[in-house]
Amino acid sequence: MKLNKKLGDRKDGTLLRNVDSMHFIMPIIYPNRCDNEAFITETMDLTNLDAFLEKKNANDPEYKYNLFQCLVTTALKTITLRSKMNRFIANRNLYQRKEVSAAFTVKQVFSDDGEEVLAFIHSKPEDTLDDIHAEIGRQLKKLKSKGATDPSTDAMDLFNKLPRFISKSVVRLMCVMDRHGWVPQSLIETDPYYSSVVLSNLGSLHLQSGYHHMTNWGTTSVFITIGEAKMVPVLQEDGSVENRHQVSCGFIIDERIADGFYYAKTIKLFKYLIENPELLERPLNEKLGDEIWQKIK
Repeated sequence: MKLNKKLGDRKDGTLLRNVDSMHFIMPIIYPNRCDNEAFITETMDLTNLDAFLEKKNANDPEYKYNLFQCLVTTALKTITLRSKMNRFIANRNLYQRKEVSAAFTVKQVFSDDGEEVLAFIHSKPEDTLDDIHAEIGRQLKKLKSKGATDPSTDAMDLFNKLPRFISKSVVRLMCVMDRHGWVPQSLIETDPYYSSVVLSNLGSLHLQSGYHHMTNWGTTSVFITIGEAKMVPVLQEDGSVENRHQVSCGFIIDERIADGFYYAKTIKLFKYLIENPELLERPLNEKLGDEIWQKIK
């Protein structure tokens, strides 16, 4: 990643200099990300996705395609096509992130004492579901191996081993560096809170989606919680009730980076992509036709 030499830019973001007055003022009077969270839930039908996954797994690949990979790809494609969702606020300024990325936690063993490690997906504009599927598989294989760690966890472990007064001073210094965009590139590339979106797969714990706080550390402006997929009785237009396979997602967004209309259309796009999964086989940056946008109202 090349550094932009313009004054005010960061390693990970370009300063937006010609924003409207509201998006100039809001970061100044509301400087903390955690004070500006907008939260909404959306339920998506998985009928088409189930058939799509069955077809993708027909040849019995070693690492099967699943719902979570599709949701990660959907998040990346949605943010790629809706570029304002890839903005962030730091030091009371609005920035456009230089890449689209996603991060999530991996539980090495499902037990109370099981360690958690962090996965970080750096996408490319030409990536498709197959590319994201392969990258997630590669990282999971590495992270779930015995004794595996990730760079972000390794750094936190190091601070934990130092005398407390030293580690607190170092962390306070890191917070100043974070605010000004002076943290090392290695941290930006591995800390999940420097990604475009953090996903939490609560469904793997048999929980439903819900609210998850954001953090003032880092630059992440979007957090998605994923509930457990299950059969749900749904009232049809003719008054009948039909069981449908559904999943619910919670979207937590920094409300300062765009407006409510933009958020609403973004979430509708996310839902449309999950319910029409063949679009995930196309490059992340491939534009959608006008007929599709007409359906996303």
